[in-house]
Amino acid sequence: MSNEAMTLNVIAHIHTAFPTKFGIPRQSGLVDSLKAEVVFTPEYRNADAVRGLEDFSHIWLVWQFSGAVRDSWSPTVRPPRLGGNTRMGVFATRSPFRPNPLGLSSVRLEAIEHRPELGPVLIVRGADLMDGTPIYDIKPYIPYADCHPDAAAGFTAQTQRHTLQVDFPEALLLRVPEEQRAALTGVLALDPRPSYQHDPSRVYGMEFGPVEVHFTVDGEQLTVTDITRR
Repeated sequence: MSNEAMTLNVIAHIHTAFPTKFGIPRQSGLVDSLKAEVVFTPEYRNADAVRGLEDFSHIWLVWQFSGAVRDSWSPTVRPPRLGGNTRMGVFATRSPFRPNPLGLSSVRLEAIEHRPELGPVLIVRGADLMDGTPIYDIKPYIPYADCHPDAAAGFTAQTQRHTLQVDFPEALLLRVPEEQRAALTGVLALDPRPSYQHDPSRVYGMEFGPVEVHFTVDGEQLTVTDITRR
């Protein structure tokens, strides 16, 4: 065990539509209509700490894979997008099972709201985090330094984003709060299933905001079969 350790303070928590891990987009920014709020912990509810942040369109969130904390680590992991059978080095992946369970997400900063009871609240879009995830740091996204259009994609070039056709019956869509319909449809189009599951008769269930969504997938077609209130 290395003695070069440090303590990280939780500065905020994010509030999203995902009470569980299932259905969360596999990367940030894939569903821009997904709205979330970053609420600072009492010690960091200081408007001066976000002074100037409103001039940036995107920010980096440094956060904890709070649902995947382990006492040990493995040098290799099995990325879901490679079918769950191929092992890659942990540092060549974005797997949550890491020596330090830290995540990094780039999200769109839509607004900063100053609320008397909570201080500054960051309204963001495109987050890939579970509801309540602890945030350790926030940094501005700087295009000239952070964007590398010619970067090599490694093994992820084999698993580029694909989308499904979503059949969402109007009667079921009306059961979803209006402001969340586009986001939910976008999440479903990204295929929330584990990549190794292809049973067209299986009914999947996913919690999203105040509802639970039930759906099937046959080929490239996802069909919503039911929406129930949680």
